[in-house]
Amino acid sequence: MRLGFIGLGAMGRPMALRLLAAGHQLAVWARRPESCQPLIDAGARASSRPADVAQRSEVVFTMLTTGADVEQVALGPGGLAEGFAAASILVDMSTIAPAMARALAQRLGEGGVDMLDAPVSGGVQAASEALLAIMVGGDAAVLERVRPLLTVLGRTIVHVGDNGAGQIAKACNQLILVGAIQAAAEALHFSAVAGADPAKVRQALAGGSAGSRALELMGGRMVDRDFAAGVEARLHHKDIGIVMGEAHALGLCLPVGGSVWQQLNALMAMGWGRADTASLLRVLETTRRSAG
Repeated sequence: MRLGFIGLGAMGRPMALRLLAAGHQLAVWARRPESCQPLIDAGARASSRPADVAQRSEVVFTMLTTGADVEQVALGPGGLAEGFAAASILVDMSTIAPAMARALAQRLGEGGVDMLDAPVSGGVQAASEALLAIMVGGDAAVLERVRPLLTVLGRTIVHVGDNGAGQIAKACNQLILVGAIQAAAEALHFSAVAGADPAKVRQALAGGSAGSRALELMGGRMVDRDFAAGVEARLHHKDIGIVMGEAHALGLCLPVGGSVWQQLNALMAMGWGRADTASLLRVLETTRRSAG
């Protein structure tokens, strides 16, 4: 198929390479031209504007940071909407607010363009190995048209509901994930202060009911004091901000989410936004020193 991809960062690049390796034609665009180079080297075609990507594509994938980024690329000057033919499809795999996903789908639908919100979970390694979990909101028939493409990118593809539902599922994913990272940080901090070896405590917990992916990966980074970014904390800060914004609009009380949001706000204020989210441990350590 003739495909397009916009958003060639840590997640988007391996996903786009997967589509190329599957034999599809691929048009790409990035705000920083150097981001396109690995794709061009692999056979993709560079475009001067998002509209040019849309003109060359039956389906365009976006993997961007914020809802404002997606809106600009889709509907801004020179955006995808200017190049899409009727019956084209936008598959937005970014993590954005459900309301934004619904609004974009409505606007694009007025021009005869279908949209799916299809955020992912699994991280860079899963993107490289086509093991992503993909949560899809939008028309079921549209999903079936692009399902063969999504199977190139992920292992689990679930149609959650109408437009915006994929983003709701991703918000739930992030609420559980980052809550688990915070819990791991608190457990390892508690163990260290109480006089037990955090590495041994983590090893013991991993074999029981407290074992989790967060304890395995993020807990391992905490024990090793490896705070280089696997996932930049600023992205989890953005995602939990979406969760809390939706909760406020719905009148929901999310006690764990609110606590994690406060800790992430502190992390950002301490200047660790581009470090790994395992830095939540450092927030606890710094707060204790300050209190002492």
